[in-house]
Amino acid sequence: MFFRQMGIAAAGGFCRRMGIGLRAGADVLRLLQAETKYGSPRQREAISHVLESVKAGFQISDAMKQRGSFFPRLMVSMTRVGESTGTLERTFLTLATHFEQQVTLRRLFLTSIAWPVIQLVLGLGVISIVIYLMGILTPSTGGQMMDILGFGLRGGKGVLIFWGYIACVAAILWSLYYAYRQNFAGVQNLVPLLYMVPKFGPSLQTITLSRFTRTLSLALGAGLDPIRSVKLSLDSTDSDYYRSGGEMFEAAIRDRGDTLAGGLRATDLFPDPFLHLVEVAEMSGTESESIDHLAVEYEERARMAMRTLSGIATGVIWLTVAGILIFFIFRFASMYLGAINEAAGLN
Repeated sequence: MFFRQMGIAAAGGFCRRMGIGLRAGADVLRLLQAETKYGSPRQREAISHVLESVKAGFQISDAMKQRGSFFPRLMVSMTRVGESTGTLERTFLTLATHFEQQVTLRRLFLTSIAWPVIQLVLGLGVISIVIYLMGILTPSTGGQMMDILGFGLRGGKGVLIFWGYIACVAAILWSLYYAYRQNFAGVQNLVPLLYMVPKFGPSLQTITLSRFTRTLSLALGAGLDPIRSVKLSLDSTDSDYYRSGGEMFEAAIRDRGDTLAGGLRATDLFPDPFLHLVEVAEMSGTESESIDHLAVEYEERARMAMRTLSGIATGVIWLTVAGILIFFIFRFASMYLGAINEAAGLN
C-alpha cells in the first residue's frame, strides 16, 4: 500500500494537540479519546487502538509501534524518549514544529509548480479536443479530416488512447519514484551521483541535511545519547544510503572515541562544509544547543533549496509545454507548405 503511513500534516496536527493538551495539564487518556475524532478513518482506528492499549497499561510509544508502519518512526522513537525522560509535552511540541516545517516545504514546492502544471494540463486538453473533433467532423469533399496532429488518433477512442499513453508515462515516473523510495535493487547507492547534478543535486542534499540536523537536534534535546540520536537522524532521512552509516558512526564513537563531527566524518556520507559547521557548533556550546542552531540554519537553507527545486521543476514543465507548441507549429507549417506545393503542382 502506498499510503499506509500517517501523513506529515496529520502527524503535525496530532503532535501539536497532544503537546498543548499535556502542557495544560490534561490527562493523556482524555487527550487520546479526543484524538479518535480527528483525521481519516484509518487514523481514528489507529488512535483508538493506542487509547485501548494505554488503558491496558502500555506506553504510548509501544502502542504506536503495535500499529506497524502507520505512525512515523521518528514519532514513535521520540515519543519513547519523551516518556523515558519525562519530557513528553516538549517532545510532542517539538515534533509538531518539525512536521509542520516539512509541510511548509512541500506546500512551497507545490505552489511554485501549480501554474505550469495547469498550463500543461490545458495543453493536453486542447490536443484531446482536436483529436475528438477530427473524429466527428467531415470535410466538404467527404472522407475523414486531415490528421493535423500526425498521431493517427481520431474521435473518442483516439482521446482514450492518447490519455492511455499519458497514464503510462505517469505510471513509469511514479514507479521510478517508488522504486527509489523503497531502494529497489540498491538504487539509493546512486545518491552521490545525483548530488553531482548542478543545482538539483546540492539542493536535494541540503534538504536531506536539514531533516537530519533537525532530527538530531530533537533527539539530543530530549536527552538521547549521541549514538542513538545519530542513528535515529539517519533513519529520518528515509534513505538506506544514509542509514548505512549508523554502524560506522557507532564504531567511531565507541572504538576511537571520536567527537560527533569525527563520527559523522567516518561515515563518508556528509560533505566537508557540513562537517565543518558541526565542528564549529561543537566548539560553541553544548551539543544540544549547538546542533539546534545548526538545524535552524539548515532549515533556512532548505527553504532556498526547495525554491531551486521548484524552479527546476517549473522549467522542465514549461520546456515540455514549449516543446509541444513548437512541434505543432512545425507540423502545421509543413502541412501548409505541402498544400501550397500540391496546389502549385496542379497548376
